[in-house]
Amino acid sequence: MDVDAAYPQSRRGVLKIAEMAVIFVSLICFSSVPDTPYITATCLELLISLLIFLLYLTKLNKKITILFWPLIDILNSTFAAVYMCILCLIAVSTYTAHGTLAGGITGLIASGILATDGYLLFTKITFNQCRRPEISATNKPETS
Repeated sequence: MDVDAAYPQSRRGVLKIAEMAVIFVSLICFSSVPDTPYITATCLELLISLLIFLLYLTKLNKKITILFWPLIDILNSTFAAVYMCILCLIAVSTYTAHGTLAGGITGLIASGILATDGYLLFTKITFNQCRRPEISATNKPETS
């Protein structure tokens, strides 16, 4: 199995690691409070982000070409940012314990990182352009 060693050091890799770390901190804060309803959504988003990170790390996105993975990543980041923002605003506004407040605040930070990740990936996607490098005038193939 091929591993892309450069991905964790890339900007997108660092953003994925940062969002997983902040979501994990939010999960720990939420789970420190008994009977909190926010654990499931936070755990699910951590799992989805981890799976997308592993997909890019192991280069499975190049082997499974039936799906357009950058678009799936954008949709995940966008919906997760909106969902985490709403969830954490509810958690912050109705908190009964300090763990819920801390989890809500770190979740809001995670939603900002998710939105940034989605925006940066959206700016890199090209829908109507060729995916191979352009042939410049100096590298033009010779025809006889």
